[in-house]
Amino acid sequence: MQHTRLWLITAFLITLSLGFVLTRGDAQPNSVKQIAPGVWFREGDIEHEGHCNNAIIEMKDYLIIVDANFPSGARAVLADAKKVSSKPVKYVFDTHHHGDHAYGNAVWTKLGAVTIAYQGVADEMKRYEPKRWQETAKERKDVAEMNSDHPEPPQQTFTDSPHVMTDGTRRVEFRFFGWAHTRGDGFVYLPKERVLCTGDAVVNGPYNYTADGNIGNWPKVVEAAMKLDVEHVLPGHGPAGAKDVMVGQREFMIELHQAVAAAIKAGKKLDDVVKTEGSKSTTTIQLSAAVKNWVGEGLPGQVKDAYNEIAAKKPIGDLPH
Repeated sequence: MQHTRLWLITAFLITLSLGFVLTRGDAQPNSVKQIAPGVWFREGDIEHEGHCNNAIIEMKDYLIIVDANFPSGARAVLADAKKVSSKPVKYVFDTHHHGDHAYGNAVWTKLGAVTIAYQGVADEMKRYEPKRWQETAKERKDVAEMNSDHPEPPQQTFTDSPHVMTDGTRRVEFRFFGWAHTRGDGFVYLPKERVLCTGDAVVNGPYNYTADGNIGNWPKVVEAAMKLDVEHVLPGHGPAGAKDVMVGQREFMIELHQAVAAAIKAGKKLDDVVKTEGSKSTTTIQLSAAVKNWVGEGLPGQVKDAYNEIAAKKPIGDLPH
């Protein structure tokens, strides 16, 4: 089998061999599916383009797009949004600061849209940029062609949760439940339609990047989101699903943390649980079949992050990397 060498690492795309990209039969990259009246889910092509998923939400006079995507992804989403509605895009919500979710900001603002995010997203950009943008520009043509040395931050930020937007026809709630994938993880909740857009705090497949995260707190964030009345879960990567996607994501993080903690308690060193030969890493940590959908060849890196987090007694995102 020829492995796809494409893995989203923080704000930039680097190569890491995936054990599988996605085996579920309902994966439909670059497709647009109506989830509820006036609400569409667009599955991004992570394998070939590194794009995240997007949601298109129709209000009375305008559209809201969930996640700016990479610049090329932004243009693809815009083209598809025009196919489902003639209304202009007024707001674009960044669920977090990573490049596949926020580097397309300038594409949208040049068209007149307003980019918005939880304050933590802007704070994370200040923490990691412009280094990541500049490194990404060396690898991605669409970022390089923006002719900028830094990403555009969200134009508007908020600290209240929920942060509500409504025009009398639809209520949209922007929520923050804490630090999971990043310090700024934002969710978009449509209470009437029972739709939840999760960003990368919840993914549906082997797409968990943990190095900016708080692995120990991650399940608590998902648990908080699970308290909402939700029928449709629109993850940051992978196919749309139901609440079971959140259940699986939460269980994956719990199992990962518990398994690594048990290894540390047993006296295992990092080199005992993660072994690297050349560019190939393996791990002795095994997780249950219940979370196999979230397990890929990124597992050794996730185990390493969990080990360092537990050993340092602080979130892996607070450690140098």
